[in-house]
Amino acid sequence: MFELNETALASVKAHAVKTYPEECCGVILRGVGGDEVHRLVNIQNRLHATDPETFPRDARIAYTMDPKELEAVLKQAEQRGVSLKAVYHSHPDHDAYFSAEDKACATPFGEPTYPDAAQIVVSVMSGNVGRVAVFAWNPDVEDYVETSLKRVADR
Repeated sequence: MFELNETALASVKAHAVKTYPEECCGVILRGVGGDEVHRLVNIQNRLHATDPETFPRDARIAYTMDPKELEAVLKQAEQRGVSLKAVYHSHPDHDAYFSAEDKACATPFGEPTYPDAAQIVVSVMSGNVGRVAVFAWNPDVEDYVETSLKRVADR
């Protein structure tokens, strides 16, 4: 079971709606005062425009977090003594599932880059949030498996 406070969940959903019809992306930290959402820039369109052969998908069906932005957020988190809780992104006009592409991005060398962080996928259909799904790494099956989402009150 994955717990997420109401404010963080609302922020993730709002981000997904705001970026529709493109995918959003970001991270959630385990903050001292509760969950902290950090919206990150999806640079997929820039990659696609620069090199469409290597990056055939645009931001409507893919995401790539800005690596410098992600590094800065994680470095600041480490300095503050907080940890990465989850990575999130949206699926515009598709269900909330953990795709083969999602798994490949999360496990670039066959193992998860952030094994203790959940992966959250938000479905956005016609600009409205549908299902929110959470996936956690299971080392026994060496795969991400769906787990339940428990909404908790803000502190």
